[in-house]
Amino acid sequence: MKFDKIKKIVSEMSMKIASEGYNLGTWGNISRRFDENIFAITPSAIPYKEMSEEHIVIVDLNCNVIEGNKKPSTEILLHSEIYRLKKKANAVIHTHGVFSTSFAIARKPIPAVCEDLIQVVGGYVNIADYHLPATKELAAAAIIALAERSACLLANHGLVSVAGNLAEAFKITQIVEKSAQAIILAQALGGAVELSIADINKMRNFYLEKYGK
Repeated sequence: MKFDKIKKIVSEMSMKIASEGYNLGTWGNISRRFDENIFAITPSAIPYKEMSEEHIVIVDLNCNVIEGNKKPSTEILLHSEIYRLKKKANAVIHTHGVFSTSFAIARKPIPAVCEDLIQVVGGYVNIADYHLPATKELAAAAIIALAERSACLLANHGLVSVAGNLAEAFKITQIVEKSAQAIILAQALGGAVELSIADINKMRNFYLEKYGK
């Protein structure tokens, strides 16, 4: 009963992300922090179309299972490390969208060229050094790539979005994917034009301090 609500939230977001094509099959993963040391995470190897809240696993920051009879996502180290080191982070979404993954497999950051991308991410989307999936090294590389931003790419892998709640993390995922697509299309028109650091900082500060307040 204690974790029913957060399990439901994670399960519903998992279905939403899969229905919009950001994750296919069993790949990608989602989590939501419950308190400082506990979070809910999607299970390993269960297709999103078959997933329900009873499959969501409750774990602590040391990756110990507190509640649930399924194995947690293989990327549990990635999620736990983000929660351990980013105290304001309460939600993590890892996706394999086509356009953001295109940048990841090309090992190129997504440039800061779109207003909404800049506002929600904080600038360009950096790319983490390549490491095998589900490793401590990958988690550490993601932390470095995230820095003060709310998203990063994992080389040859996909996108990680981090926020204070799952709705915001999903919005970041959507905007990064849209921006990646637009930038790829812009190459046919001569290429995307990056904005100045001053403009990036102004837009980011506006989003954090004034937008929607």
